[in-house]
Amino acid sequence: MANELILVVEDNDKNRKLVRDVLTFKGYEIIEAETGEEGVHLAQERHPSLILMDIRLPGIDGIEALRQLRAEEATREIPIMAMTASVMTADRQKITDAGFDAFQSKPLKVSDFVAAVERLLDHPGK
Repeated sequence: MANELILVVEDNDKNRKLVRDVLTFKGYEIIEAETGEEGVHLAQERHPSLILMDIRLPGIDGIEALRQLRAEEATREIPIMAMTASVMTADRQKITDAGFDAFQSKPLKVSDFVAAVERLLDHPGK
């Protein structure tokens, strides 16, 4: 489904551009944040259909941003996908335990990434 609003919270310009270009090409509307705090604020203000969240961010990290979003009734149900280069088993377990709806390791494999985005938008919470 296209036209949904997706919030990308990513501090790396190249990664943000890749995600923006791929998802814009697929027909999604993209808004962007470079810090966890900015991401939380934009999510509360714009209520996106999906949030793509880097874990290592300036200011609050992606896990703390997730906690804040889950604590607010208005943003608690938005599916949130973790995107990170931290692929060690312990890191992945910490991310999964935090309550993210999905996980994508970086560098992103575009076809897997798009499939994960579409799956979350079609079936939030799965």
